[in-house]
Amino acid sequence: MNNHSGFDIGVVGLGYVGLTLATVLAEVGMKVIGVEKRPDVVDLTNSGKSHFSEAGIDEALSRVVKSGNLLSRREFDPDRPCNVYVITVGTPLDKDGNARLDMIEAASHQVAESMRDGALVILRSTVKIGTARNVVAPILQASGKVFHIAMCPERTLEGKALQELRELPQIVGADTQEVRDMAAAVFRRLTNTVVQVGSLETAEIIKLVDNTFRDVQFAFANEVARVCEAFGVSAQEVIASGKLGYKRTNVPLPGLVGGPCLEKDPHILFQSARSKGIDLEITQASRLVNERQPYETVDFILAEMARRGLGADAPIALLGMAFKGVPATDDLRGSMSLKVIDALQKAHPGIRLHMFDPVITAEDLRRNVPGHDCFATLAEAVEGAAVVIIANNHPDLGRKQPIDLHGLMAPKGFIYDYWNHFSNLSPRELGSSYFAVGNTKGTRG
Repeated sequence: MNNHSGFDIGVVGLGYVGLTLATVLAEVGMKVIGVEKRPDVVDLTNSGKSHFSEAGIDEALSRVVKSGNLLSRREFDPDRPCNVYVITVGTPLDKDGNARLDMIEAASHQVAESMRDGALVILRSTVKIGTARNVVAPILQASGKVFHIAMCPERTLEGKALQELRELPQIVGADTQEVRDMAAAVFRRLTNTVVQVGSLETAEIIKLVDNTFRDVQFAFANEVARVCEAFGVSAQEVIASGKLGYKRTNVPLPGLVGGPCLEKDPHILFQSARSKGIDLEITQASRLVNERQPYETVDFILAEMARRGLGADAPIALLGMAFKGVPATDDLRGSMSLKVIDALQKAHPGIRLHMFDPVITAEDLRRNVPGHDCFATLAEAVEGAAVVIIANNHPDLGRKQPIDLHGLMAPKGFIYDYWNHFSNLSPRELGSSYFAVGNTKGTRG
């Protein structure tokens, strides 16, 4: 992996996937260049600071930048080629729900121009099945240079990426054993567990199946919640009791399902299948359930407001804006809290919202979700609110018990908890007017 005149690794795209990978590769001693089109991200990276929240990233990034192992630029240096290129750019869905390829294509052209004969090119982005073979490889081939291509999908959990890059099995897919061994050698610098699979497409499918399986599980949990609500029982009690000591059942708790992977990857999987004339009914139905849930639950919230005589101008506090709270992140991509806001605004265009997130600063919230009141503390957001919506599972959102939250709220107010933070409390401790997903019989006062 030695390349004294150039870099060991070139990472294209310094978003969440690229920057965490580049940092860890640099920590194990590789010379890494990270190529990113956003100048502010380049400047931040070269100053040793991350542009997103992630456990341990700033300390690690500062070390590798100071050591000279990681450098960021907007373009590759033509005089310093890389032995290995890793494409990590995003593949967001377009307005029609199809995964965009423009960033993959642009990154492939950058690599094709920079690489020398014999380079290894690794695709790490989440893509439609066949993208490595039918999109990336032809662009590289058009350069006339000799190259090798592998698919090694990213599978880390936001909030634990630096740890999981060292611990999780790394999937390596390529068409020949020679290329699989080349790619495996890169990831064995990070972890002893490398899983080699027999083709580019196999590796592409593994990533899509992993996340779609989780989406299907969560959709079933949300359907359980709907049944339990209809019969006036607690979904949390049903699920927790049913799996206690019974290993054949492990239904997750219901809740909001989103984020940059679960919101997108099932769509990519069933679009890929459709290109072969196959409809994935369970996958599509699960996505429908999870995408519909914020709107269905807001219907309950609005109906309960009307039942209590709370006007449309009554302030609503939304706690937890990032797409998840455990592990903690500041990522708003695929945030279901934004869907909750959308549903509330469609019902009442002039609705008053108080927003708070344990990780995202009030200043950043104002910039990303303008037009609402954003607060630096939970207590400030809850003060005077008629409704408190707990929208992600950050532990800080479960530290102040409902009875204490009620003490800050407006009279006749109530709490709606998407994450059952207080399922361990008795009805007496919960006080009046607490509802959770799968338990809308609540403790009405």
